[in-house]
Amino acid sequence: SAHSLTISFLHSSKMSEVEKAFRKFAIYGDTSASGNDMTGKNFSKMCKECGVMDGKAVTSTDVDIVFNKVKAKGARTITFAEFQQAMKELCSKRFKGKSPEEALQAVYGLIEGKEPGSVGATKTTKVGGVERLTDTSKYTGSHKERFDESGKGKGLAGRQDLTDNSGYVGAYKGGGTYDQTH
Repeated sequence: SAHSLTISFLHSSKMSEVEKAFRKFAIYGDTSASGNDMTGKNFSKMCKECGVMDGKAVTSTDVDIVFNKVKAKGARTITFAEFQQAMKELCSKRFKGKSPEEALQAVYGLIEGKEPGSVGATKTTKVGGVERLTDTSKYTGSHKERFDESGKGKGLAGRQDLTDNSGYVGAYKGGGTYDQTH
């Protein structure tokens, strides 16, 4: 029956994956933290990065309300048990139309194996934007001359041949697509 399923689910190894994620987010940004309890800030971060908070069904306000609801009076943090309570509250909002058990499993599915910062957004911008500026191999044609090996700009020295817009055409030809066809 569905009931025994829930019980076995809560005692399965899955739970420890959720707990691991909880601990990683709990100590995020606080090296002295034990990992046994979590601040509202980290709880909100965790909900956001794991996709529990989607900005539509579950907003940051919902997350704050639930955090304050489950934590002990006067406490600044929640324990893992309270965290599970919070997830029960949030999962029914996040996965409307699912049974409480299914919704909870779905939320835990989002959380499993996650750690702070592992959600692409921060990583992809780094690779896509920052590194390309100093990686000289990505530059083609006359732009190449503007950088020495270390990727620093040579200023005007490398740019004197850039009269009119040859810089643009040069970069295009250097791409290897133009020459071969003509």
